Amino acid sequence: MTARPTRTLVAPVPFARPDITEAEIEAVVETLRGGWVTTGPAAANFEEEFAAFVGGAVDAVAVSSATAGLHLALEACGVGPGDEVVLPTWTFTATAEVVRYLGATPVVVDVDPATLNLDAATVEAALTPRTRAVVVVHFAGRAADTAAVAAVAHPRGVRVVEDAAHALPASSGGSVVGAARHSDAAVFSFYATKTVTTGEGGMLTTRDPAVAERARTMRLHGIDRDAFDRYRTTSATWEYDVVAPGFKNNLPDPAAAMGRVQLRRAHAMRARRQEVADRYADAWRGLPIECPEPASVGDLHAWHLFPVRLAPNAPLRRDAVIDALTRHGIGTSVHFIPLHRLTYWRTSLGLGPEGFPVAEDVFPRILSVPIYSAMSDADVDRVVAALKQVLGA
Repeated sequence: MTARPTRTLVAPVPFARPDITEAEIEAVVETLRGGWVTTGPAAANFEEEFAAFVGGAVDAVAVSSATAGLHLALEACGVGPGDEVVLPTWTFTATAEVVRYLGATPVVVDVDPATLNLDAATVEAALTPRTRAVVVVHFAGRAADTAAVAAVAHPRGVRVVEDAAHALPASSGGSVVGAARHSDAAVFSFYATKTVTTGEGGMLTTRDPAVAERARTMRLHGIDRDAFDRYRTTSATWEYDVVAPGFKNNLPDPAAAMGRVQLRRAHAMRARRQEVADRYADAWRGLPIECPEPASVGDLHAWHLFPVRLAPNAPLRRDAVIDALTRHGIGTSVHFIPLHRLTYWRTSLGLGPEGFPVAEDVFPRILSVPIYSAMSDADVDRVVAALKQVLGA
């Protein structure tokens, strides 16, 4: 009887994978053995180290997610019922939903065709007497021109908050994202797919002591002292006051311990993402696609995502390309479905495609391919070869 030949199965290349080493695992275990499983010394140390990482002149407030951080930042900036907040259609729904949490109205605008970030001229045209804030989103890891947005917003008394969920570490015009040189606050994400991860979590940075103080108070029920402060004081530990109806947005120590290790590796992980991005851009020259623009000379691109746009002469449409890459074992995603195309935002704000020519042009043609620091060279080669084969090169 002839034995059947064995078939070698090749593992798929996932769209994203966290880059976790034994150092992160040991840090979490050490924290658990130390007894602090809520917000405590690891979170406090993480805040100090993060502030130093982005420039040192900021307060850093660890939070449970970037969504929580954006909510806290806008609340601390005074956004409330009757206010308007300008933000791009090219973002995740969380950027807009936090505005609704505060009873305010998102004013959704189109984006720059090259970077898919906010354009200062578009922001200026959207400002009204009711505008309280602008949220600048750093899409895919390429820093937006926050300085230009601030130049039109701040003179009108409009606050600027950076949605930096994709932008660690990144810089623009010599300013590190998170240093908040041109904004009132910046907010980062440590979700599982991000460049630095704690599983779930985020960080708010600001140069405004009032914003930092308000965010710290509101992240834990509006209590004037957090649990760690109460347990390290020499006074009565049970005493506290509630000064506002706050939220539950604190980051626990096991997550913070993981984040501290990840932060020490952040530049090395970004460098690997840069290598992958460079490999893609070189290998796909001549294909009917547009690769994302690199950062300007002297700046850093975080390369959280690598979104490619199909050219009009591509042999397949976007969804067919995604299906074909899936058959090759290559994970993909789409960033983003623009807000004006999502049912809630479209209907509640009365948004139509005519107001978003850039997003309408780009959305049917864009897809994101894998880029993460744990990718092997073989993984990169497979992605390169698969897209070439799918597009007939």
